[in-house]
Amino acid sequence: MTRFNTPMQEIKHRMYALRNGAIADTMRRMGAPYRIIFGVNLPQLAAIAEEISPSAELAGELWHNDSTRESMLLAPMVYPPEQFDINTAREWVTTIPTTEVADILCLKLLKKMPWACAFAEEMILSDCDLTRYTALRLMFNLLPGRLAETRAYAMAELNRKSPVTSMIARSLIEEIDFLADS
Repeated sequence: MTRFNTPMQEIKHRMYALRNGAIADTMRRMGAPYRIIFGVNLPQLAAIAEEISPSAELAGELWHNDSTRESMLLAPMVYPPEQFDINTAREWVTTIPTTEVADILCLKLLKKMPWACAFAEEMILSDCDLTRYTALRLMFNLLPGRLAETRAYAMAELNRKSPVTSMIARSLIEEIDFLADS
């Protein structure tokens, strides 16, 4: 019998055991919006995720624990892709606090969805910079498909001159140009 009452308590204990104060302090100084930052790195979070049975309920609990950086990063890693739907995706995208969370959500979960391309095109129309960032990150993860359309979206975003999206839009254009020349 485990000494923890819930899987969430066990996960928090694991993250606490792996905490890295130097990383956490650096993130706080850089303005990370979380109340709790353990400083656990992504390979360590992936190792924790591998030991957890995929669960939509647990992933939802982790995602809604938005005061803790590592919880939001771990949530897409434990959500069973076959249970993730577009309505949940829309809800999650509207609550993404940082580009780091957007990156992990796209890499670990959104790119696996059969509706990922259409969802990226829906998000790119948003007024929210972070939502458009997420759209571009997802498009990046879906390359090499739809190069011309993706390049047009990235160019339009680059022309907005948003500090949140400019770097990813530029990187996406460079990658598409590289792929087109190959």
